[in-house]
Amino acid sequence: MALAKAIMKCFNYGGLFKYFVKLPRIQQLKILEINEAGSLTQYLSLNPNHTLASYPQVDLMCLSFPDMSYDLVVHSDTLEHVRHPIQALSECLRVLKPGGFCCFTIPIVVGRLTRTREGLLPSYHGESGSNKSDLLVYTEYGADAWKQLVQAGFDECRIYSLEYPAAQALVGVKSMN
Repeated sequence: MALAKAIMKCFNYGGLFKYFVKLPRIQQLKILEINEAGSLTQYLSLNPNHTLASYPQVDLMCLSFPDMSYDLVVHSDTLEHVRHPIQALSECLRVLKPGGFCCFTIPIVVGRLTRTREGLLPSYHGESGSNKSDLLVYTEYGADAWKQLVQAGFDECRIYSLEYPAAQALVGVKSMN
């Protein structure tokens, strides 16, 4: 729900997500969804210009899509599993058109700063029975998670909170220039 709220705020819409995705102006957007964004996928996939790219078919650190080809990039609880998250965010920025948005969620530990898991015992997220190596956590995000958007080159960073401290969505905005 936090991710839906963030996406709708980017396009100045205040209603329900199921109606938002049917708006003609939203139907014209080119949307890249990296891994399924939970229950949002069923709605995002109603867009004729929606692309769902899932691991391992897509490497978030080296996206195979052309520069400036999407209006919106969406991912949910994926970035913490990427070895080099700033590089991954830079790739999201690269494939965004000017004025585009990268909207995502990550688990955030409130009251602590972001840290790498390098040198620590492995930590895993996700469903049991899955390929455990795919669930390895490389980054534990904290109160400064927004910094990686700036380090990746985004001109603006937004944070939308739905149920603090449990549900925040981050948005990187690519300038029109």
